[in-house]
Amino acid sequence: MFTSVKTWFEEAGRQDVDLAEAVLRREMKDTGADRDRIRSRIRDALEVMENAVAEGLASEAPSPSGLTGGRARRLVAAGPRLLGETVTTMLSRAIATLEVNARMGLIVAAPTAGAAGVVPGVLLTMREERGWSLDRLVDGMLVAGGVGAVIAQRASIAGAGGGCQAETGSAAAMSAAAVTYLEGGDPEKVGTAISLTLQGMLGLICDPIAGLVEIPCAYRNASAAVQAVACAEMALAGLDFPVTPDEVIDVMGEVGRKMDVRYRETALGGLAATPSGQRIARQAGMPELVQLQRSGRAKGEESARFGPS
Repeated sequence: MFTSVKTWFEEAGRQDVDLAEAVLRREMKDTGADRDRIRSRIRDALEVMENAVAEGLASEAPSPSGLTGGRARRLVAAGPRLLGETVTTMLSRAIATLEVNARMGLIVAAPTAGAAGVVPGVLLTMREERGWSLDRLVDGMLVAGGVGAVIAQRASIAGAGGGCQAETGSAAAMSAAAVTYLEGGDPEKVGTAISLTLQGMLGLICDPIAGLVEIPCAYRNASAAVQAVACAEMALAGLDFPVTPDEVIDVMGEVGRKMDVRYRETALGGLAATPSGQRIARQAGMPELVQLQRSGRAKGEESARFGPS
């Protein structure tokens, strides 16, 4: 797959095809799968996304930890409030998907399980709002996949590798690019959507409470979905960003590599290490995690006082 957004856009230009077709052709070349097979797999993935959303919204069952469950359904029951039905629906679908994941249900890792709610939350909701056909939605997924592939190669899509910026940040950039493309944005605007989205999520840590992909993950998926649409809106309106998408992706990779290990999915810092987070970890039967958190905090305070050894 493409190693840069620039290469992807240039190849689309040389072949005189749009961004989705360029991704499809490259996928055919890389995997040997034919066009119909690739598009069929994407339709299957979309069906899994739809089923996960439906399952999450229909159930109030808690996850095994008891940390999540029923929040998406509760949000829908409250009805549209501050920003209207579209935003409420988007938020609830993102949360619903993460609640299904927490109950070990079937979801699509897009690009990871911890960020699985962003793409369905955005694309399924915006499809209803904008009237995209299924074939067009498949095209949008190809564009989203192109973005994810570039990020995976230039930076990271894993919380353990780069914090939550690498997971929900990547998912948001994928979604923003897809929406911008599906709404008629040219490559320049798609690139701007990627840059705008990622610049707003640089440095976001990954600090799952009790080490479980539940809280704050579900809520971060919901906020990332809104971020994606907001950035697509700005890009489509012609707002620019002076740093190229590849450069922003490279910065995200640099920040991730330099991020303290406590903030990269280890649950040793951030919200996971707060008194509330420690209490939940003990209740979940993880006293050893609390000890590690306390040890890590002490080492961090020592480093802050006296500098690196």
